[in-house]
Amino acid sequence: MVPAAEFRSYYGRPVIKEPVWKVPEVPGYLFLGGLAGASSALAAASDLAGRPELARVAKTAAAGAISLSAVALIADLGRPARFHHMLRVFKPTSPMSVGSWLLAGYGPAAGVAAASALTGLLPGIGKTATVAAAALGPGVAAYTAALLSDTAVPAWHDAHRELPYVFVGSAAMAAGGLGLLMVGPDRGEPARNLAVAGAVAEVAAKSLLIKRLGPVGAEPYQSGRAGRLMEAAEILTAAGLTAAVLGGRNRVAGALAGAALVTSSALTRFGIFFAGRTSSRDPKYTIAPQRARAGSGRERMPATHPADAGRPASGDGWRNLPLGRGWLRNGPPNGRMAGHRRMSWTGMVSFEGHFPEPKIFSTQEIVVSRMAQGRPPTAGWRGSHRRRHRDYRRGGVVTVT
Repeated sequence: MVPAAEFRSYYGRPVIKEPVWKVPEVPGYLFLGGLAGASSALAAASDLAGRPELARVAKTAAAGAISLSAVALIADLGRPARFHHMLRVFKPTSPMSVGSWLLAGYGPAAGVAAASALTGLLPGIGKTATVAAAALGPGVAAYTAALLSDTAVPAWHDAHRELPYVFVGSAAMAAGGLGLLMVGPDRGEPARNLAVAGAVAEVAAKSLLIKRLGPVGAEPYQSGRAGRLMEAAEILTAAGLTAAVLGGRNRVAGALAGAALVTSSALTRFGIFFAGRTSSRDPKYTIAPQRARAGSGRERMPATHPADAGRPASGDGWRNLPLGRGWLRNGPPNGRMAGHRRMSWTGMVSFEGHFPEPKIFSTQEIVVSRMAQGRPPTAGWRGSHRRRHRDYRRGGVVTVT
């Protein structure tokens, strides 16, 4: 029996690098962007429902939140010109590019809608701006979830299915809560409805997220600083939801419910951010999900190359490994690798028969020609970046992501 592999990395180093985004700039940016987008949707609904006071509050909140969100984003980027540089191209496959253009279109629309509502000038243009901001608002609230999920951070990437629903539900809860806080339940019924719907959606999405990630994958969300923030957010959500539903038209109950829901939404964004940081520090959060997926067959490699159909298996862990665009057709003679190309594959590689005992490697970089001889994996790392790249191609490096 092969013993279970330990979760460890080369010299105890993390498998991936920890995000370098600043705190509180980036978590604040995530929260404020969602609040702004959902507030614009609430403003348009309030106009249709004949609630001018709530519409004015929502438009003002949207303009203020998106302005503060832009300040937080630029503070993290370091220079305002860097945001301008992201508008030079439009790349639909890049959440950062799509988000930059969403912000560029949404910000002016939200500002014009708020200015018209506060001054009473140009009502026609203000109504058009309100509709435009409401159309772009859900995208502004959701794209940051895609931005986090598109990274290699395990707690974010593995939650890519539920994270957009968590963000949109949290944003709706914050916008409705702010409306309750500023207007009250007697004149802010659309805000209360939005807050309740957003809170229910957020709780359901978070529950599905935790359940699907499993004990190991969900651990960053349930332990440490992130766990405390997420737990506090759940308590405030439950309290705010109860006060919003049972408080009726009581102004104090509505204000307390609104404050609790807005705070809960902010804590959720901070908790998700810190969960991602925690998961990037410990290799097990990268390795365990890969092992689970490989064991379930979701990311299993084909047994043979089509050209090798009908040939007998070699019996070792080297035959038929997909190596870049090529395939490793034969076992490595004298413990050395027969191919030179780079392989990118999600899973584990077992080099049985070439070690005193079977080993499983799940680290980022494996220099096969030296590991197969039991020597430290140092080849291919010397010299400049260009030299290292050349060693990758000529020295036989397998990259397991």
